Amino acid sequence: MKTRTLLSIALMLCASTNMQAQNHAASKHENIVTNMIDNPMLWADVPDPDIIRVGDTFYLVSTTMHLMPGAPIMKSKDLKNWETVGYIFDKLTDSPKYDLSPTEGTVYGRGQWATSLKYHKGKFYALLAPNERGAMGDTYIFTADKAEGPWKIVSRMRHFHDCSLFFDDDDRVYVVYGTGEMMELKQDLSDVIEGTHRQIFKREADETGLLEGSRMIKHNGKYYLLMISHVYAPGRHRREVCYRADNIQGPYEKATILQSEFGGFSYEAQGTIVDTQDGDWYGVIFQDRGGVGRVLTLMPCRWIDGWPMLGDEEGRVPDRVRALKNGEPEASIVKADDFSSDKLGLHWQWNHNPVDKAWSLTERPGYLRLKTSRVVPNLYLAPNTLTQRMEGPQCSGAIVMDLSKMKDGDCAGLSAFNSDSGTLTVKKNGKKYTLEMSETKVTLSPREKKVEKVEEKVVATVALQQLQQKKLWLRIDADFRPQGGQGIDTAKFYYSLDGQEWQQIGSDYRLKFDWQRFFMGSKFGIFNYATKKAGGYVDIDEFAYHKIQ
Repeated sequence: MKTRTLLSIALMLCASTNMQAQNHAASKHENIVTNMIDNPMLWADVPDPDIIRVGDTFYLVSTTMHLMPGAPIMKSKDLKNWETVGYIFDKLTDSPKYDLSPTEGTVYGRGQWATSLKYHKGKFYALLAPNERGAMGDTYIFTADKAEGPWKIVSRMRHFHDCSLFFDDDDRVYVVYGTGEMMELKQDLSDVIEGTHRQIFKREADETGLLEGSRMIKHNGKYYLLMISHVYAPGRHRREVCYRADNIQGPYEKATILQSEFGGFSYEAQGTIVDTQDGDWYGVIFQDRGGVGRVLTLMPCRWIDGWPMLGDEEGRVPDRVRALKNGEPEASIVKADDFSSDKLGLHWQWNHNPVDKAWSLTERPGYLRLKTSRVVPNLYLAPNTLTQRMEGPQCSGAIVMDLSKMKDGDCAGLSAFNSDSGTLTVKKNGKKYTLEMSETKVTLSPREKKVEKVEEKVVATVALQQLQQKKLWLRIDADFRPQGGQGIDTAKFYYSLDGQEWQQIGSDYRLKFDWQRFFMGSKFGIFNYATKKAGGYVDIDEFAYHKIQ
């Protein structure tokens, strides 16, 4: 039996133990269950959404910051089954920071933010501005004939924070950004039209906190600007507000369109609204959920007195929403992978720009080969760490590695990767292999995001003396179920010498979200790096994955 078959079966058996209690629904309810969307719609790190509809297909873009390729495009026909179909760019190359420079810095928590997605006269457009100072932060405008790509750069121009691209009915083009600022763009999108800057509204006296995340739409001749608002004061909660006007230049009036906690977590805000072919409207809004990141919720949008009011009839985020249609194939943005294709799946992203010569799917067909390309001191400066999101409520990911070509000083394994990481690392010292479960924490400089310090606590060590053909199986189980107003947010770590009998190693690890460092939810990270001499490699036979409902 093939290694990957053993791993998949073993992982499914582990997951099935946790699922048995949940699989007893009566058959007469199966149709109802199948046709419902449970919130969160995407229980994974998918922040800063923008969503549009073209024909019968919805397209969604999100923030992935320092991960490459960047600005993922996801699509769905029923708002339930989403898959990644492309990226707006493969790499960003205007600074060595995108390559994990030990001297210049990194782009952890920076990079691509809050992309605006539009469709106008047969073409797709995306506008994004890296969260950086100087030329690195200049805004990009991309275009494509298909959402799947390829995308090409139209122009770069001054930085616009959390911005929304907007094409008006008269073909004039605007960018709305910051807190109520707006500029008009040239018709060819090559730059702004100088002298068109406007402050289209002013903050109210009580609007003293966060007010950003612009998403502009037009409906029935009126202009609607949706934004997140959060006044940091007792009794004030995060909320979604809307400014509307009869003229794009104003004057604007304001209403709160959502102020709701959900699922035992905090109040949510930031997102947009979208219509269906039948004329119904929905809101897609994100919620902070700790270690898993910022998740997406779906809710009805009801036009009341000309305002897009979000939530159910009581203004709350619903537990469930009926799917738009039946019969759509099941899809997911997180996937298992046997690496049988000669192209890397779109569900994967690299930590920073990859070193292309240091990975391969063809040198050993059916395996992902990760080569060491330079000597680095730790995981946070290691190139070619390959990541996927973790998902709630629970999930499990496992790999099997061929370690036979590791060199002295090499470190390879599987991580619950974030600014605080729980990691399974195989270390080769001389001819000996050891497995460590460790907790690591990175300190980054505030501006350049340089890796200043990495603290590592080795929790458990296993001497690997009985490896069969130098193969080792590693697994991480993550639990994001709500408990006491927050997520359980823990990971458990396992290893196996044969892919069937698993041994837990180390202690439960607390998965954290830190907006000042990575600003990102936890990821599965597959890695291999050299601490002494480059040139070694590991082969990954399979990434087995299971989401546990």
